[in-house]
Amino acid sequence: MNTNPISILVIDADAASRNYLTVMLHKSGYAVLLASLGREGLISAWKDRPDIIVFDPEMPDITGSELLTRLRQDRRTSIVPVVALSSRQDPNDKSEILTAGCNNYLTKSSLALSQLLELIPRLLREESFVPGKRGILEVFLSAKGGTGTSSLCANIAMCLGSEKIETKVAVMDLVLPIGSIADIVGYTEKLNLVTVAKESPTVTSAAYFRDFLPRVPNWYFHLLAGSPDPESANQLEVNRLDGIINAIIDSYDYILVDLGRALSRISLPIIQMADAVVLVEGTDLSTAILTRTVWDYLKTQGIDPKRLYPLQNRSVGLEGLTKIELEQMTGTQIRLTLPYMSSNFTVANNRHEPLITKFPNDSSTFTLKEAAIQIAELGQHSHSWQ
Repeated sequence: MNTNPISILVIDADAASRNYLTVMLHKSGYAVLLASLGREGLISAWKDRPDIIVFDPEMPDITGSELLTRLRQDRRTSIVPVVALSSRQDPNDKSEILTAGCNNYLTKSSLALSQLLELIPRLLREESFVPGKRGILEVFLSAKGGTGTSSLCANIAMCLGSEKIETKVAVMDLVLPIGSIADIVGYTEKLNLVTVAKESPTVTSAAYFRDFLPRVPNWYFHLLAGSPDPESANQLEVNRLDGIINAIIDSYDYILVDLGRALSRISLPIIQMADAVVLVEGTDLSTAILTRTVWDYLKTQGIDPKRLYPLQNRSVGLEGLTKIELEQMTGTQIRLTLPYMSSNFTVANNRHEPLITKFPNDSSTFTLKEAAIQIAELGQHSHSWQ
């Protein structure tokens, strides 16, 4: 049995603050590692592998956001809980730090230590692996390209992760032959669906995905990127998909799968096992006709209408079918309509930024958050039926 004490890395430029935290954390039974500079803290984090990192974002050498980005991009620290203990009370600073991947943000005060000591055990419980726990699977698909399915999947995952900060969210890009979410979120790492499928099933266990699935900086979720090109897609070991998906379901609380418009023998089993099926519907006539065809087919394959979440996306403008007309043509009951976002989605995607970060006060941002909550609740209800 491992009896080593829980280790906490403290990164703080202020010597008095470092010394105080060291004494109080030692009294609480924790082992403490110290760094006075951000780069020194990064080296210690990657070398010593602490269980938790506590840092003051005010560092003389790098910014707090840069520190977090580098921690989240490295597999050794991508899921390590990080707490900001800041001497500043600026809400903009707090928002920036949390968006960059910080788990919690505390302001230095007479209450900060007690808050930190109360927070540490909770963070460790959240990051611990619970055997047998199954996450909630939500799939996103459309009947026709151009409806914004991948952008919606990524942004709704972002909303879910930021609203439910205590949960672990994963996104899987199963759009073939070329994945699309990596380009949207600015993901540049080598690990992707094809490389993972080449690994032995004994390697790609639930613990593997818990420890090594990269967390995307600023997006609040971990990503299994899709195939980077058609040639790689041809090398995909399709028979490995079922094991990979189940391992990720065993590792995360919410798993969002982007299928794009790929309705096939590969995607159908995933749709059938999903707790929530998000059907993204456009407002043009041809998309409506194809949506009706897809939904009629899915019903014959045992997809329960109670698990369906039809989402109307006015991606091309205000013209097109109304909500009532779309419902009549597709045979579905629209759960939510996303307003026309003009060029906002394109601007955010080109900058690899979440819509809710780039345009926090836009009406579409509030609608996306509402969609994320509704889809999560639908998945939870469906999950409880099983």
